[in-house]
Amino acid sequence: MSSLANSASAWGWCKNASAPATDRLQTHTGIVVTLRKILLLAVVLLGIAAFFLFDLGRFLSLDYLKQSQANFEALYAAEPLKVSLAYFTLYVVVTALSFPGAAILTLAGGAIFGLWWGTPLVSFASSLGATLAFLVSRFVLRDSIEAKFGNRLAEINRGIEKDGAFYLFTLRLIPVVPFFVINLVMGLTKMKALTFYAVSQVGMLAGTLVYVNAGTQLAQIDSLQGILSPALLGSFVLLGVFPLIAKWIVGLLQKRKVYARWASVKPARFDRNLIVIGAGAGGLVSAYIAAVVKAKVTLVESHKMGGDCLNYGCVPSKALIKSAKLAHQMRHGETYGLHSTPPTFSFKAVMQRVQDIVRAIEPHDSVERYTGLGVEVLQGHAKLVNPWTVEIALNDGSKQTLTTRSIVIAAGARPFVPPLPGLEDSGYVTSDTLWEKFGELDEVPKRLVVLGGGPIGCELAQSFARLGSQVTQVEMAPRVMAREDTEVSELARQALMKDGVDVRTGHKALRVEATGGVKALVVEHAGAEQRFEFDELLCAVGRSARLTGYGLEELGIPTNKTVETNEYLQTLYPNIFAAGDVAGPYQFTHVAAHQAWYAAVNALFGDFKKFKADYRVIPWATFIDPEVARVGLNEQEAKEQGIAVEVTKYGIDDLDRAIADSEAHGFVKVLTVPGKDTILGVMIVGTHAGDLLAEYVLAMKHGLGLNKILGTIHTYPTLSEANKYAAGEWKRAHAPHRLLEWVGRFHDWRRG
Repeated sequence: MSSLANSASAWGWCKNASAPATDRLQTHTGIVVTLRKILLLAVVLLGIAAFFLFDLGRFLSLDYLKQSQANFEALYAAEPLKVSLAYFTLYVVVTALSFPGAAILTLAGGAIFGLWWGTPLVSFASSLGATLAFLVSRFVLRDSIEAKFGNRLAEINRGIEKDGAFYLFTLRLIPVVPFFVINLVMGLTKMKALTFYAVSQVGMLAGTLVYVNAGTQLAQIDSLQGILSPALLGSFVLLGVFPLIAKWIVGLLQKRKVYARWASVKPARFDRNLIVIGAGAGGLVSAYIAAVVKAKVTLVESHKMGGDCLNYGCVPSKALIKSAKLAHQMRHGETYGLHSTPPTFSFKAVMQRVQDIVRAIEPHDSVERYTGLGVEVLQGHAKLVNPWTVEIALNDGSKQTLTTRSIVIAAGARPFVPPLPGLEDSGYVTSDTLWEKFGELDEVPKRLVVLGGGPIGCELAQSFARLGSQVTQVEMAPRVMAREDTEVSELARQALMKDGVDVRTGHKALRVEATGGVKALVVEHAGAEQRFEFDELLCAVGRSARLTGYGLEELGIPTNKTVETNEYLQTLYPNIFAAGDVAGPYQFTHVAAHQAWYAAVNALFGDFKKFKADYRVIPWATFIDPEVARVGLNEQEAKEQGIAVEVTKYGIDDLDRAIADSEAHGFVKVLTVPGKDTILGVMIVGTHAGDLLAEYVLAMKHGLGLNKILGTIHTYPTLSEANKYAAGEWKRAHAPHRLLEWVGRFHDWRRG
């Protein structure tokens, strides 16, 4: 044992002794690399400086090419090999250093060497020069860019790894982005240099042919009348039309590849223009839009119209929150100068009210309403048979098969239930099942464990605590509502605890035990196990998209927590779209409706015009008391993404209406571009925060800054004045103090 310890000590000593040498070697290597970068950068900068200092750009102009055309042709006739080599070298240098003039050099290739020799010269020179520019960018810039924008670059690299070669090929075929920009930007990614060269060589060949061919026609111009020659006009028409043709060809090849296995079953005629799977927010809006534009649309729903929001989420939870808040206000009547009165109520009646409210809103999403709007509504289970065929197992036991040009998948999401040992045996409820099960109870659950510290868990934990449950909330993360800033999470925790919720963060659920009729959740915290006994356990740890059971697997549509879509909400198959929770990236009813517009319009009119889904301004709210609402960036996201922001904060405890309502707590926090009033994000904590946020959502959507909000009249006394006062705080921080000093002196002078 002693010798083993001594050996270990000796090894540790040797390891430590060698560390300085290793450090010195690493430091030396780093210095050498840095010096090489500086040297290379100096060479590039000197080349650029020389280009502009000596006005070398004049030699890369169309006028110079025309004037010198005869001389170049004579030189080429005398020394074809030397001229070809000199031209090739010049082209490589110009492209590698990203000088302007590559297009003129390409035309010169056609003018001097003709189509058949000019094309290979330009093709290989341009690809080699582009690859050198790619490598220079990678060597000089990539490390520093990665250090500053690592998260963003990592996301881009994932896309490059998957489809980078195809994207590069498309960009080379369709020269919307200047080639020198592509060279430099691609150098910042992890694309292999050999891949970059090979794809560039092939991708730029067609464009090279077009430009070199145009150069052969330009070489024949000897007067202004020559511009109107049919051959020259044809060359320039080809230049203009080529990107459109190339784009169309690329799209066609993609489609042919995707649909190849289904080509034999594609219908000649279609029963429907659109079939929508799922009648939640995304599905209802998609079907509604299709009906409005007179498309023949079928909406398929296997369970309840209105989806999760109406039946299990937004509507019932807000109804419960209202009852719980009133019970809280009765219990704290002294706050309003009244007698505090413990609320007496029937829990069954509270839950019945929730169901009554759901039924009152049901007609908005009913079969009858949508049938009246022109939507065919089928109640049953839909399954994709192929990209154009949907088989529907109707609830009455019959089956129906329909063909359609396009499909929108809006299958929604379901509560995620963690695989805890003993959980299934002991029984639990989710945000979907609690309404039915708790509706059968005569009294509120005495001991309730809420598993999860996100928005759903926090809303329900507070509500049941206010209705009299002894609530323990268990969250594995260090804080509740972890997506929000730390101060927001802390305010939420304080609000929950004030209402009697026992908030346990940093506690990892291990298993559920049931002994002697007593059920308990066993958790681990700080290396020790703890038990929380309960009568009911509510699982609220998040929601997962519905990805199985309706044919995605058979069609090979990729999924990764959600259905994978492009910016147009198209799946692998361009005629199949996804919207709402099943598509992500946000699980909000209003985002599902927002996506549904893009999915429906692109599905019906995408052959003529497609629209990219816009996620720039997405608001959301958590309806605890006080409410938490947000749009855009918060501070922790800005820090993670390396975005500089200026923070302005206004405390609602100073707002007259909030004081009058005894709701004087919370704040408005606005993130702006440093030195400007451009809004990057807003967080509001306080009563009716979700309603107050709308003004900022509008401002961000339409590019209005804090000065515009400050200049808008807000009714007094209302909570909306908080937005104006927050803008006023920003203005006060940017007051022109020096100018105001001179104005003060002016007024002093005016007083004599």
